[in-house]
Amino acid sequence: MSNVCEICGKKKVQGARIIRRGLAKKQGGIGMHVVKVSPRTFEPNIQSIRVNENGQNKRMKVCTACIRSGKVKKAC
Repeated sequence: MSNVCEICGKKKVQGARIIRRGLAKKQGGIGMHVVKVSPRTFEPNIQSIRVNENGQNKRMKVCTACIRSGKVKKAC
């Protein structure tokens, strides 16, 4: 099963973890310098919930943003 929201299509995205070294300019240094960039992924907060769709209960994988905004109706 993929980790994708079935409502908005939100999925994991690629990014980077940036390691900086040095003293910031406003603290009297010469500035922060990037010493390492390592790849990472940002995972969406996907929840498996029961949804009432067209009068039938169905299990869907939905992100929390769609749940909070009311795009889906949770089954009771």
